Amino acid sequence: MAEAATEFLLNNLKEVVKHHVHLVRDAKGNIEKLERDLNAFKAFLKDTVKIRKKEEKIMNMWKEIHDVVYEIEDVIDFYLAKTNEEGRQGRFARLMKNRAATLHSVGQKVENIKGRVDVMKEEIRAHKFEEDKDETSQQSRPPRKTDVVGFEDVTNELKQRLLQETDYFDVISLIGMLGLGKTTLAWKIYNDQDINLRFPTRIWVSVSAQFTDKEIFLRILNELTTLNDDIRAKNGSELADIVAAHLQNGRFLIVLDDVWTYTAWERLRAALPSDNTNTRGKVLITSRLKEVGKVASKPRRIKELRFFTEEESWELFQLEALGKRECPYELVPSGRKIATSCGGLPLAIVVIGGILFKSLDSNLNATKREWEKVSEHVSSYIDGEDETKRMQKFISLSYENLPHHLRHCFLYLGLFPEDCQISALKLIRMWIGEGFIQHKDEYNSLEEIGYKYLQDLISRNLLKCVKFTPDGNVKTCQIHDVLHEFCRNEAATENFLQEIKYNDEGIRVPPSSNTCRRLSIHSKLSYYISSKPSAPCARSFVCFSKSDHPLTPQDGTKIIEAFKLLRVFDVQHLKFSTIDREFYNLVHLRYIAMSFTLPILPSHFNKLWNIQTLIIDTPSPTLTLSIEADIWKLKHLRHFKTKASARLLNSTNSSDSTNELQTLSLISVESCTKELPSRARNLKKLGIGGRLSLLFRGEVGSLDSLRNMEHLRKLKLVNDEQQDVKKLNCLPRYDQFPPGLRSLTLCSISLSWLHISTLGSLDNLEVLKLKKRAFIGHTWDVKDGGFCSLQFLHIEETDLAFWRASSHHYPKLRNLVLKDCDKLREIPIELADISSFEMLDMHTCILAVKSAKEIKKKKTEAGGSKFTLSAYPSIE
Repeated sequence: MAEAATEFLLNNLKEVVKHHVHLVRDAKGNIEKLERDLNAFKAFLKDTVKIRKKEEKIMNMWKEIHDVVYEIEDVIDFYLAKTNEEGRQGRFARLMKNRAATLHSVGQKVENIKGRVDVMKEEIRAHKFEEDKDETSQQSRPPRKTDVVGFEDVTNELKQRLLQETDYFDVISLIGMLGLGKTTLAWKIYNDQDINLRFPTRIWVSVSAQFTDKEIFLRILNELTTLNDDIRAKNGSELADIVAAHLQNGRFLIVLDDVWTYTAWERLRAALPSDNTNTRGKVLITSRLKEVGKVASKPRRIKELRFFTEEESWELFQLEALGKRECPYELVPSGRKIATSCGGLPLAIVVIGGILFKSLDSNLNATKREWEKVSEHVSSYIDGEDETKRMQKFISLSYENLPHHLRHCFLYLGLFPEDCQISALKLIRMWIGEGFIQHKDEYNSLEEIGYKYLQDLISRNLLKCVKFTPDGNVKTCQIHDVLHEFCRNEAATENFLQEIKYNDEGIRVPPSSNTCRRLSIHSKLSYYISSKPSAPCARSFVCFSKSDHPLTPQDGTKIIEAFKLLRVFDVQHLKFSTIDREFYNLVHLRYIAMSFTLPILPSHFNKLWNIQTLIIDTPSPTLTLSIEADIWKLKHLRHFKTKASARLLNSTNSSDSTNELQTLSLISVESCTKELPSRARNLKKLGIGGRLSLLFRGEVGSLDSLRNMEHLRKLKLVNDEQQDVKKLNCLPRYDQFPPGLRSLTLCSISLSWLHISTLGSLDNLEVLKLKKRAFIGHTWDVKDGGFCSLQFLHIEETDLAFWRASSHHYPKLRNLVLKDCDKLREIPIELADISSFEMLDMHTCILAVKSAKEIKKKKTEAGGSKFTLSAYPSIE
């Protein structure tokens, strides 16, 4: 971690000198010398990265460098923050003098360490320590969706049990130690075609060690019905009754993954049908504990997972280390030795395979030497260790092989709760906010570099993709609980992050650390607030603890005043009723996600000139949020997102613009002005909400501005149906839409289906989402010659009954999602003839289920084995 911290500090120093010359003039000499010394540290760290753990002296030097780098970073960030605060109060000269003296003092400490580093480098040369070549190939592979090997006998046995009819409510338990592949196997069965046909309603729930009944039941209900405020307000017991009522007579499969204790199962059991009901549903549980299986299942319904055989281990190893390539015979002996040495643990094989996949070299001899070296190394990890320690060592080996720019990114995952599905966009933006991602070339944006980092972690099997976006990119990801535990432990050792926990008496465990760089809190927020929190060195504060009521002004102030150097402030689950003025002194903030009840975004937000991502949640989506801050003066702002329609400030200077802004959603129709394209020249995502008829008719805003946005790829139009429902009479002309538009979402437009042909003329449109009565009427006759590029179609809440279409109307369609289309009689059977059509997802479309099954049958008979159908509720 020291080398990553040093790299970041060097980049930070360059930014300070570049953008704040007037603030650092007196300290410029010290800063330039620091840069030279830090570059010397960087070279030393790079030279000793592979041998530091072999030599205690080198390891201690790494720790010293790590600590002093953090200290320098604190001094500089505190210096800039106080300059911003006190410089406006007339104390600028005294502050400059004090900070320059502090920087000089730290510089002397750096000089002392540098002298000892120089001596140590000579010792290393004299002893000629064996140093390993840094293998950080840029080779990567895309996230895999279906590659699962091994356990064929277990898979078939579990499938047979699930497909077997029983006269009792059937709960099947899959038991096995950590890293054995329970979740992977359950996921494979969950997505199996035979299981899919038998159980159109399938629900996957990750339980984990810490959960609340209400949270789990809401997750299940979200798959069964549309959640509203009334349902969300109910307690766990009431929600359990609602879940049980929905499941009473249906055919369903629920997977409860990672149930830790039998008491956890008993709490979840309250929401499931009783044994004496005529249910045709099944539940599959995965757990590490036999006791859970004994309590949940009948004796013959418990399956203990075995270890991998040698052949299964070898098959999985080849897949992970080589991808689809055939293993050269020169690598087979060492490869088989590695696979066997993993002791039949699939997770260990996956982790080691991920290391070797990144080390593949065009030079076969170099690759052979690398594999032989790893084969000896892996063997040393096996002997005399219990399974938990063995797994941690395997992960440590993979972590040590990460390039330094990925180490911060990987450990940052420890901030999130266990088994949490993490938004890829959110994660990348938080990485950017922390400064983990730096510009490396002029061809890729920070977000594109961040996505490559994400794919790299996935290709190394340190992260898995859970959901994909309509265009095939990673939407959400998840980290295995064993890897998550490693992140937390390693990060705590490095003082990188800490989860704030309290016991039942309200005592913090472990005790507070004022030097920890990142804090997350998952529960018992009231304890944290009452403890008068202080985290002067924290760069991230992430709160997953939910508050149903707005924070009092005093509580909000306590949270804000706890931090001085924050870069990432993610408190979206909390509701702020006011914003303390101290908040605007947090000038290092780059990522803000918060919720407040105010109808305005105060002008003071302009003081947060470093901000890159600003996400504002509001209690009501119909509220208009007045933006008093001039966002065009926030030159680093990249993403601005609000739940409510935001009315932007009319800037006094029409020349104010930004090249950085990529996301702007949701803005009012009045804010869609003719100046928008020139002010946000690189905008990629735009959302507009309000009385769209005024925009479409040209009474407010400028619709023509859209076609001038050459970089815009995603557009969302949300109509205020309460005020505008009867006043929209047509869509904009097709040539008024952005020329490169690929994704379009329409909400509450309420136009006749006759008008949808306009959208069919958008040649580049790949994703179309029609939500909340976007179109109305009983009949949709699709016209020829449109939707030539459409791949993803989502239709939600419509009174459509008759849909007439042929395969040539959507020649490239891959995914179709239908939700709350309860009047739709049938889905056109001709869609089965589209060769690319591979997924049909239906929710509350009872009348159309029969036709969906006919499409499924036709696709299967035509050899479409990859086609999946999911429907709730199902009809036998």
